[in-house]
Amino acid sequence: MQKISVSSIRKKKGKEKITMITAYDALMAKIFDGEVEVILVGDSLAMSFGGYKDTLSINMDNMLYHTMAVKRGVQHSLIVADMPFGSYNSPKQALKNATKLYQQGGADAIKLEGGLERLKHIQLLTQSGIAVMAHIGLKPQFVRAEGGYKIQGKDDVQISTLKQEVEAFNQVGVFAIVLEGVKSEVAAKLTKISDVPIIGIGSGKEVDGQVLVWSDAFGFFEEFQPRFVRRYLEGRKLLKQAIQEFAADIKNGYFPSDQESY
Repeated sequence: MQKISVSSIRKKKGKEKITMITAYDALMAKIFDGEVEVILVGDSLAMSFGGYKDTLSINMDNMLYHTMAVKRGVQHSLIVADMPFGSYNSPKQALKNATKLYQQGGADAIKLEGGLERLKHIQLLTQSGIAVMAHIGLKPQFVRAEGGYKIQGKDDVQISTLKQEVEAFNQVGVFAIVLEGVKSEVAAKLTKISDVPIIGIGSGKEVDGQVLVWSDAFGFFEEFQPRFVRRYLEGRKLLKQAIQEFAADIKNGYFPSDQESY
């Protein structure tokens, strides 16, 4: 199996659904590698594994560490690294930090959140040879500023803004756009006007692909379950049973056996 490239992702537009999942370490990345086209080193690790209330507490050092770890576990899937909150306040800062994720982290592309205010940032990155995946709609890094996680595309103003963002980002060379928390019928229309793939999360099925956080999809994160998450495994329950069995075997003298001893 060949390494998946940015150009191969672009070519799937309108032809084949794109699969994308998060990973934050080499162990999980090895399991997911080649099973999905895109592995996202997401700032969602702040909530899923860091215990934070939102994604804003992750910094560049954290993202660089986890991107490097994922890189060591991946041979086939495309690696996209999130630009964390505060790492791209200006185009110059965005280029500096995206370059780190490329050179040191080994990312194949970066993802950043924001609307038209990020246009110059994206343009500078793409002109500098960095592949960019935009992220619009519901933007988790804006949760405090916007007073919560709010579904987008509910009125004409929001729809018009989303349309402008899709068109503008297409023009400055993004290779894909994540569309989060957007009304399904709006997401379908945005997908039709975009020349690059639209990857949805909580935005219905009429998009070019889907992404989920792995701990949500496989039942390890149970603090809450968003409506758009489908659980493919009751991971937490299975692991809980296994650790209980492990502890019981030790206490009862069943582990280790003679065959497991030197």
